[in-house]
Amino acid sequence: MHIDIEKLKQSKSTKELISFGILNIDKPAGCTSFDVVNHVRKKLGLSKAGHFGTLDPQVTGVLPICLEKACKIQGYFMQKEKVYTGKMKLHKPIEKEKLEIEMNNFLGIINQLPPRKSRVKRQVREREIIEFKLIELNSETREAGFIARVQAGTYIRKLVADLGENIGGAHMIELRRNQAGLFSDKDAEFISLEEFDKVIEGYEKGSEKELRKLIIPAEIITKSIELVEVNQEAVAKLKNGSPIFEEMLINPEEAIKIIDKKVAFAVVCKDNLIEIAKKDDNFKFPNVLAKAECVLV
Repeated sequence: MHIDIEKLKQSKSTKELISFGILNIDKPAGCTSFDVVNHVRKKLGLSKAGHFGTLDPQVTGVLPICLEKACKIQGYFMQKEKVYTGKMKLHKPIEKEKLEIEMNNFLGIINQLPPRKSRVKRQVREREIIEFKLIELNSETREAGFIARVQAGTYIRKLVADLGENIGGAHMIELRRNQAGLFSDKDAEFISLEEFDKVIEGYEKGSEKELRKLIIPAEIITKSIELVEVNQEAVAKLKNGSPIFEEMLINPEEAIKIIDKKVAFAVVCKDNLIEIAKKDDNFKFPNVLAKAECVLV
């Protein structure tokens, strides 16, 4: 079972899309991620908005922004792999083959200490480097272009600095995020702030068409986590705080296999996303299979 996101989008009003949607914004250099979120929130007249992973002020690229009720599931989008392209300045000359070997040495699980300026606690954390590849090397300027595919929470600036410790020094001079989980700079909905402002001008004049094209239904989360389908009778009970019981399930055998994995899953009824839930063995109530982490209806 899966949700047809495009079909669902067509069935929703613009107001419904805004109240539970996502925008894929191309963050420009020179502003914070919060600045972009705040700009979008004010333009749409929202009470709430958020983003899926901070980009430093000088870093550009994919910055998905959740609107209104979509903020409830913000965390489920953030813990996905990220892809970056960037440029680093090498402090000493190095042969291309040698540089590629040193970059390959960072593939797999590494220990990374967040930089001093980061907002997280400075303690060593394990992060996975899926790809760290040299794109080009200018021997005269000692500038090297690269692509990095990494686990969420990896600091690319620190990755480059750690590489530098093995090759006589290096620091990052450019960085762009090309992908954040489900969202990419290749997506049709990907848009600059300047273009977004023009769309809003049209929306304020009564034209909803271009804004509707941009908004991604937050139900797209069902493309990255598994689904459990419940019957119509269960919806009102779940909305009022009930845990999930077997009699609520459409396909109990398959659903219980998903629930028993003890990871978050989406609870749906037909094409409606009801909640994000997870098995909880500590829940003291007979026959309970799982309980909600956040209710969305």
